[in-house]
Amino acid sequence: MLENINPGDIMFLDIETVPVLSSFELLDPAIQVLWEKKSANFRKDDQTAADVYERSGIYAEFGKIICISVGLLKDKNPYGFRLKSFYGDDEKSILLEFSAMISKFSKNRDALLCAHNGKEFDYPYIARRMIINGLMIPEILNNAGKKPWEIKLLDTMELWKFGDYKSYTSLDLLSSILGFPSPKDDIDGSMVADIFWSEHDLKRIVTYCEKDVLAVARILMRFMNESTISTDNIESVTTFR
Repeated sequence: MLENINPGDIMFLDIETVPVLSSFELLDPAIQVLWEKKSANFRKDDQTAADVYERSGIYAEFGKIICISVGLLKDKNPYGFRLKSFYGDDEKSILLEFSAMISKFSKNRDALLCAHNGKEFDYPYIARRMIINGLMIPEILNNAGKKPWEIKLLDTMELWKFGDYKSYTSLDLLSSILGFPSPKDDIDGSMVADIFWSEHDLKRIVTYCEKDVLAVARILMRFMNESTISTDNIESVTTFR
């Protein structure tokens, strides 16, 4: 399948999410009860729902998006890379800006999105949060009623499985074994909520998210047997032209 894809038609993405509020105690009492029920599936006997509240950010019903980073290839021999991020405290604004950009990008009928574990996490999380915020889901993200060959979503973790559904391979592990720099050299996903709510260091989170996007792109290019992305030709931009 990959041999028929033009790398320039792919938009790579990653999201960062946090609990919707800074602490369990700030939740509406009804939501507290629902989180207690949800977290009962994984918390230990000596843990309360409040103890594991930091994990709520990975669930679209209890979390929110604070950053969406995307990347596009440019040039060739070697490839360069352009990165753009949508981030902040206002999730609805992030989603509106992202939606406008992705809708414009997907006017190209060959357009594809690519993320690591995107089919299990990034794509459905974005779609669910759009519904919660009262927004229309961009067509490229909306899988309802589509046949498998009509879906425009790539997933590097799924591609790496080659049909083996027994294990999870992290982006960090896959980057390392393929010889690429680790995107987790500063922080990892488990630290994002604390950095956001305690330090509000959005720049650090955006940098981390963009490193993940670059890692996804490098991995897919290896799968496609294409040349790697030049470290000297990576730039953050305010708009894609």
